Amino acid sequence: MTSAASSLPAGAQAHTPQHQEPSTAKVVKSILAASSGNLVEWFDFYTYAFFSVYFAELFFTGVGQTGAYMQAAGVFFIGFLMRPVGGYLFGRMSDRYGRKHAMVVSIVMMGLGSLGLALLPTAATVGGLAPVLLILMRCIQGISVGGEYGSTATYMSEVALRGRRGFFSSFQYVTLIGGQLLASLLAVIMTHVLGTEQITAGWWRLPFVIGAVAALISLWLRAGLDETTSTQDRQRKGSGSFREVLNYPRAFWVVLGITCIGSLAFYVFTTYMQKYLINTAGLSKGLVAEIMTVCLLVFMVMQPFVGMVSDRIGRKNSMLIFVAGMVLLPVPLLAAIGQQQSPVVVGAMILLAMVFLSFYTSISGIVKAEMFPAHVRGLGVGFTYAIGNSLFGGSAEYVALFMKNQGYANVFPWYMVVIAVLGSIAILAMHDNRHHSTLDHPDSSAYGR
Repeated sequence: MTSAASSLPAGAQAHTPQHQEPSTAKVVKSILAASSGNLVEWFDFYTYAFFSVYFAELFFTGVGQTGAYMQAAGVFFIGFLMRPVGGYLFGRMSDRYGRKHAMVVSIVMMGLGSLGLALLPTAATVGGLAPVLLILMRCIQGISVGGEYGSTATYMSEVALRGRRGFFSSFQYVTLIGGQLLASLLAVIMTHVLGTEQITAGWWRLPFVIGAVAALISLWLRAGLDETTSTQDRQRKGSGSFREVLNYPRAFWVVLGITCIGSLAFYVFTTYMQKYLINTAGLSKGLVAEIMTVCLLVFMVMQPFVGMVSDRIGRKNSMLIFVAGMVLLPVPLLAAIGQQQSPVVVGAMILLAMVFLSFYTSISGIVKAEMFPAHVRGLGVGFTYAIGNSLFGGSAEYVALFMKNQGYANVFPWYMVVIAVLGSIAILAMHDNRHHSTLDHPDSSAYGR
C-alpha cells in the first residue's frame, strides 16, 4: 500500500491516482459515519458507569454503599478484562477481513449487551445469580468495546487527510467523550424528572434500552462505510497475527506504555471522579451529574483543537505535555477537589486536569496507528491498547475505592504519579511522527526490528 492509498477508502483506491487524496467532504462523511457508531458504543458502555450508583445496591446487598460501589466497580473492571479478548479477536478480523467488517460486528455485540442489561433481574428476584448475570452482560460489552477502539482508530487514521490527521482522528474521542456526555446528560435529566428513588426503583433500565435501539441505527450507518484496507494487505503473510505484531517491538512497548497512563488518567478524571465527588467530597448525586456533564462537554469540544496542535508540534511533543501534567497534578489536585464544596471551583479543577489529558485523548488513536503497518495495524493498535487499558483504565475505580475502603485514600494519587513516570519512558522512546509514520512510509517503519 502506498502512502496515498493508505488514507483512501477502498472504492477510491481503484479509481483515484495515487498522488491525489479524497476530497475533504468525502473524508468528513466517512469520519462521521464511523464516529457515529463509536458514539453509540461508548454511550452503551458508560451508561453502566453513570447509572451504577443507582442500581449497585440492588445487585450487591449487605455490604453498604461504599462496598456496593466497590463491587460495581469490580464488575466494571471485569468488563475491561474482556477488552484484550475483543482487541485480539476484532484486531485479527480488522486486518484479515477489513475495518468495516469488524466495526459492524462490534456494534451488534454492544447492542445485545445493552439489551441484556436492561432485562437483568436484581438480587431481590434471583439472589446471588443477579451479579453473575451482570458480569456476563458486561463481559459481552467489554469484548465489543475492546474491538471497537482498534477498528475505529485505524479506520479514522487511514481515511484522514495527511497533515490533518490529528484533527480528523480527534473525532474518535469527540464521540467517545460524547457517549459519556450523553450518558451523564441522561442521568441529569432523569434525576430532575424522576428523582433518585424512582430511578433506583427501575427506571435505571431505560438508558440501556435506549442504547440497544441506538445500536440498530449505528449498524445501518456503518453498513454504508467504504473499506480502507487493500486486498493485498489483508492477504499478506502475517496479516492479523500477533507474532507479526511482535516484529515491531518498539511500537508494541511504546503503545502499551502510553496506554497505561493515558487510560488510568482518563478514567480517574471522567468515570471515577463521579464516585469521588459523592463519596469523598460529599456532594449530592444530582449536583455531581451536573458538574460532570459540563466538564465532559468542555472536554469534548477541546479535542479537535488539541488535535490540530499535534499536527503542528508533532505527537511526541503533545504526549510530553500530557505526561508532565499527570506527574505534577494528581497529588495536589485530588486533595483539593476532595475538600471543596463549590461546584464551580470543583468543575474548574477537573477541567484543568482535562486540558492536559486532551493532549493524550485527542491523538490517542492516530499516535498508535502511525507506529504499525497496515497488515497488523488493527491488531497492533487494538490488542496492545486493550491490554494496558484493561489493566490500568478498568482497574482505576476499583483500586481507588479499595484504597479508600482500607483507609489509604491518599496513596492513590501517588499511584497515578508512579504510572505517569513509567509512561514518560515510553513517550521518550517514541519517534517524531512527522518523520516516522507508517501511514506515510509503509515500507520503512522505524519501529520494526
